[in-house]
Amino acid sequence: MTDAQSSRPTLVNVGHYENFPVASVFLPRRLRRPIQAIYRFARAADDIADEGDAPAEARLAELEAFREQLRALERGEAVTHPIFVELGEAIRRHDLPFQLFHDLLDAFAQDCSKTRYADFGEVMAYCRKSANPIGRLLLKLYGADAPRNQAYSDGICSALQIINFLQDVAVDWQKNRIYFPQDEMARYGISERQIAEGRSDGLWQIFMREQIERARKLLAAGAPLGRVLKGRIGFEMRLIILGGERILYKLHRSHGDMFSQRPKLGLGDWLYMLWRALRKK
Repeated sequence: MTDAQSSRPTLVNVGHYENFPVASVFLPRRLRRPIQAIYRFARAADDIADEGDAPAEARLAELEAFREQLRALERGEAVTHPIFVELGEAIRRHDLPFQLFHDLLDAFAQDCSKTRYADFGEVMAYCRKSANPIGRLLLKLYGADAPRNQAYSDGICSALQIINFLQDVAVDWQKNRIYFPQDEMARYGISERQIAEGRSDGLWQIFMREQIERARKLLAAGAPLGRVLKGRIGFEMRLIILGGERILYKLHRSHGDMFSQRPKLGLGDWLYMLWRALRKK
């Protein structure tokens, strides 16, 4: 899990696959290599779905070839692709479930073919494949994948995914994607033209307040995980949760105008988060 940038790894990100604690100095050294292996797999597949100008059919074909490498690992066959050599080692050493990696690929494929979401149930179904597997894989690495912890993690990961959607409305629009529930947009009179024009007038602020509050409740539902996990891992988790909280605070303070004030974490935010994470042990 995963500064609120949406394209490159940092310590704590509130983005799609940058919610990973990639190469974090706070993590035990033994976990850094398998976490990086998972990240590289997810980042590479995400780039297939998102980067460049290839048509959807070509992206889906490339993702299927990527999935075949995963199936080869699952069958116990030798692979030569560096990403899968590294991933295979992590899977074998830590007994990671293959299904969680397939779920991630399902989400990337969905990004190539589905660009609108009828209601919040559809958004959450997407989060269950696009974000929640990351948290569950990390819990497996931590040796802390009890059902209760998985439920906490799902809340955190889904919240972080939704926060990313809120931050990146304009970015996603450029890719012809809208992750807001269509029924809620209609209820508040939010049109696609308003998003295209980057306007936060009308009922936008009320609409965004509802989106922010829902993400906040999801994040709060998973927050106990930051205390359940001990040591460096728990500290890392508290930083991730606090990063999500800070982005939501900034979104709320801007009245949901992420078009002109896309929230990001600065030095002051980091100092505050570190202080809070240390106090919440």
